[in-house]
Amino acid sequence: MTEPVEIEMIETATDRLAAHEGRVALVVAPGGKLPTGLPRATREVVARALESKAGKAMKPGATMELAWPAGMAAEALHLVMLPANAEALVARKAGAAIGASLGKAHVLVVAGGLKAVEELMLGIALRAYDFSIYHTRKDDEADATAEDPDLIPQRTVRGGGAGDARLSDADAVVEEPAPEAEKDADPEAARVTVMVKDPAAVEGAADRARALAEAVFFTRDLVNEPANVLTTVEFADRLKAMESLGLKVEVLEEDELERLGMRALLAVGMGSETPSKVVVMRWDGGQDGEAPLALVGKGVVFDTGGISIKPSAGMEEMTMDMGGAGVVSGVMRALATRNAKANVVGLVGLVENMPDGRAQRPGDIVKSMKGDMIEVINTDAEGRLVLADVLWYAQETFKPKAIVDLATLTGAVIIALGHENAGVFANDDALAGAILDAAKAEGEGAWRLPLAPAYDRLIKSRLADVKNSGGRPAGSITAAQFLQRFIRKGQPWAHIDIAGVALPPGGTDLAPRGATGWGVLTLDRMVRDGYEDA
Repeated sequence: MTEPVEIEMIETATDRLAAHEGRVALVVAPGGKLPTGLPRATREVVARALESKAGKAMKPGATMELAWPAGMAAEALHLVMLPANAEALVARKAGAAIGASLGKAHVLVVAGGLKAVEELMLGIALRAYDFSIYHTRKDDEADATAEDPDLIPQRTVRGGGAGDARLSDADAVVEEPAPEAEKDADPEAARVTVMVKDPAAVEGAADRARALAEAVFFTRDLVNEPANVLTTVEFADRLKAMESLGLKVEVLEEDELERLGMRALLAVGMGSETPSKVVVMRWDGGQDGEAPLALVGKGVVFDTGGISIKPSAGMEEMTMDMGGAGVVSGVMRALATRNAKANVVGLVGLVENMPDGRAQRPGDIVKSMKGDMIEVINTDAEGRLVLADVLWYAQETFKPKAIVDLATLTGAVIIALGHENAGVFANDDALAGAILDAAKAEGEGAWRLPLAPAYDRLIKSRLADVKNSGGRPAGSITAAQFLQRFIRKGQPWAHIDIAGVALPPGGTDLAPRGATGWGVLTLDRMVRDGYEDA
């Protein structure tokens, strides 16, 4: 797993500022005094900068970089405009600005009396994320072999007879890259030291920030991984490894899924050589016997569209179609790491949607675990088939107090909300409100969209109980209406479509270009605020 940048806290010692050779980030309150340890020449430059037009325009959370400040050994001085009582999200954004420019420098942050120092550190860690395990050369080296296919890590599966290319875990011999093990630890890796007035007063802040960053990074890594590495088998193995954190993890294999009647889920993976799985993660941190909150994630490790194959342009990004399962996994890691006082179960359906002689076809009719017959209109509307069975299993097995599912489900939600907001659908106003409040508190965009019986006619099937696609009109809504069929009457439930926010086309305030980990912070906050025992 990608590790967050090392952050330590020490007591403020401004006499160290002039000699620091990396970067220095100076938290400056509007109208506040500069640290006494700044050399005179530096103080004059900083004063001029703050009095400039750009300096006067700086709002809380904004930063300004001064290269090679006079009188200091540092290569750069960051001025960070933050009042001592800065709001959490403002401090987090300011920290992200520092994290974005880390490189391999040792950054000394002079936080002064900032109260939201934990948020500053979290922002630094989140934005400094760098998924670079497959970069085999330094940026300044000639990349003569950039097009060499031998540099691309491969995961191969060997074994089995010619007549049966589908392998069980026991039959498979897996060869996969271990780039982290092959690389020596970098002695020049970035690290951050934060100076505060009283480290003891904010004891544990660095640990909490790191724990949240690790959970987000776990999700980001899963979403960023190529599909030849993150197969259903590898995904399940990574989740099983979290038993070391105190989670109870069970992997349901295909024979058990067949016995349970999860034929909608199994139909999606029929064209793949990797077996379909459901992984159940339990965190029992609440009262004995108390019904859990259930989190359900769509885990399509790669989505070609199946027989209804997608256009080739952009298909490489369909490695992110397991984003919902990635978020659920990250949240469960966060809960275990911080020893949350709540009962939460996370369930993810892991499949691969591939075209093959055995793949399901448009026009097929499959039977769900619930018993509903589903006409498959489009094999590229596969995520709802996976979720239908896992949602039903979650209710049958755990009788949860509430269910939240997450999925990169529809392109339609991107048309509706762009890449700024996830779409939230719910049959329960209180649950919807809890999600939206948590998302707002964590600065993760979310917007509630409607559910209504009128949309059901768009997915009414001539041949079966329901069809899996209603076409282009209200595409994200009809997908949610489909899922609602698999929620028992009276069961609080919410569906979050994260197709637009899981892997946006560019970087965000808190993430470089690539996977964002959207939802880990929101759902962890929702659990803290509404489901933990006092």
